[in-house]
Amino acid sequence: MAAEDLPSEFDVVILGTGLAESVVAAACSRVGQRVLHVDRRSYYAANWASFTFNALLTWIQEIQAESLSEEVQDRSSLVEEGEELIYLSGSDSASIRNLQVFCYVSEEAEEEEEPPNTTEEEEEAGAASEDAAKEPSETESAGSKEEETGEAAEGDKQAAQEQGEEPEVDQPQPSAPPSQSEPTRKKISYTQLVKEGRRFNIDLVSKLMYSRGSLVDLLIKSNVSRYAEFKNVTRILTYRHGSVEQVPCSRADVFASRQLSVVEKRKLMRFLTSCVEEMEEHQAYNGRPYLEFLREQHLGDNLQHFLLHSIAMVTEDTLTEVGLASTRHFLRCLGRYGNTPFLFPVYGLGEIPQCFCRMSAVFGGIYCLRHSVSCLIVDKDSNRCKAVIDSRGQRISCSHFVVEDGFVGADRKVATPTRMLSRAVLITDASVLPGDSEQQVSLVTVPPTDGRPAVNMVELSPSTMTCIPGTYLVHLTCRSVGSAYEDLSPVVTRMFRTAECQDQENRPAVLWCLYFNMADGSGVEPEGHNLPSNVYVCSGPDGALGHEHAIKQAESIFLKILPEEEFCPPAPNPEDIIYDGENTSPTSTGEEEEEEGLTAAGGEGEEKQQEQQEEETGLQPEE
Repeated sequence: MAAEDLPSEFDVVILGTGLAESVVAAACSRVGQRVLHVDRRSYYAANWASFTFNALLTWIQEIQAESLSEEVQDRSSLVEEGEELIYLSGSDSASIRNLQVFCYVSEEAEEEEEPPNTTEEEEEAGAASEDAAKEPSETESAGSKEEETGEAAEGDKQAAQEQGEEPEVDQPQPSAPPSQSEPTRKKISYTQLVKEGRRFNIDLVSKLMYSRGSLVDLLIKSNVSRYAEFKNVTRILTYRHGSVEQVPCSRADVFASRQLSVVEKRKLMRFLTSCVEEMEEHQAYNGRPYLEFLREQHLGDNLQHFLLHSIAMVTEDTLTEVGLASTRHFLRCLGRYGNTPFLFPVYGLGEIPQCFCRMSAVFGGIYCLRHSVSCLIVDKDSNRCKAVIDSRGQRISCSHFVVEDGFVGADRKVATPTRMLSRAVLITDASVLPGDSEQQVSLVTVPPTDGRPAVNMVELSPSTMTCIPGTYLVHLTCRSVGSAYEDLSPVVTRMFRTAECQDQENRPAVLWCLYFNMADGSGVEPEGHNLPSNVYVCSGPDGALGHEHAIKQAESIFLKILPEEEFCPPAPNPEDIIYDGENTSPTSTGEEEEEEGLTAAGGEGEEKQQEQQEEETGLQPEE
């Protein structure tokens, strides 16, 4: 809505539209709180956002042009006796660093299809940031998908989800393997990437959803799952001995595997079965490395590699109790929707915060992008925030204030080193492991080597609606040791064909890539801020593969605001709402529904029955 129309009083004001902030907004609106949700950006989801290719180029330009100096306007005239001001930062530019862009395709498409040849690197690593700012000016002006969906999410996806209480998951359809006589793949030009840029949805953060993780559980419980679609992650892969291999993790994969002998298959199945529940003999290894535990189970190098790096996804120094807990979580997520534990939202991860924003808007939350809060008004006696002043100078009263960490001024933070994540986004012309389907969605684990951290790689096919046909979108993430380019370019040159490494014709070619460092949200301590008692800080994305950190943070903040209320109760389905003929206001269905064992959210008894059926029909964890 227009900023001039904002009411002057709310229960909760939220600055920033990241995942945790959006969940808090939805939870508060759902239980009747008056919520104002603003963001200084022109798009939803902050560092959780998904961009079209064109919008990503614009984002790069904006990040590089963002000035560290900011003009602070004096708002002391709005302060009354017994009050004081706390100014917020107008920029979160410190959360993104070391942007470097490389393009390995020609400007225009070539007439004839030829084998991949030497590509030109448009910029050297040291000067990448300068050229990145020029690239957006060559593109057409195109609004991001987030701007087009200003109300909170896209309406055309709602109809497909209206009836389901579980996330709808698209199953991959096999396609015929490519014929040997087919011509070489059509070369993609930079002009084509720009021209079809609106068909890309490129995430700033790379994560997956555990099928029995806290985010999926929350989507189902709150009925927010109706606003999105999901696909199975179809393969777990690992990089080993210079090649990419498929990791057998489900029962079907184990028996179909050609990498394991019959003896290894039996050992793996016995081990996975024994890991499902905690056993007394496991406790004898507490405090000892998980790798040592695996060795004493008489598992060979193959199985140790798969279990350590691709199933538990831990390091060699990880303690046994932690490694076993990670292995159990992986196994318990198998079989709910497919042969891997993971789901991925169609159109990218930026959809998830928007889904919760839509839920908040449905229950009365007010949204205003390109709008911010410049300072807080604090009561000196109670040390509580009693009002905020927005970027237009309007005083807005509130009972609680939730803010993204990047907007908290440096003078209000405890001086702790900021942990960073290294990120790389690649557009490639083929999969790292071609298969009989072009709809594969893969998680690739790259173990640590030569002192470099382990890397998680997510490869998305066009079926996820994140890239155009003929390309793949690849996300690489690791803990930062140096710059993102220093941390991840060795992995890229080992696994892909670039200007620096063109002698491997069998590797996928990198068409375009972006490196950047992002602040690690797991290093932000909520109590590590000198702020009033009713001001709550949300951190950005963390380095874990799942979403546990953000969801736990959102629930913790909600319970501090409203300790007596339920966190994200189910939203009613349209067909379960009865309108009173006298006042036309929506009401719950009342006693008749209770007699049938249903609730306005679609039936608690029905949901329990569905969960029981799911447990009975899904693959068992040990499988």
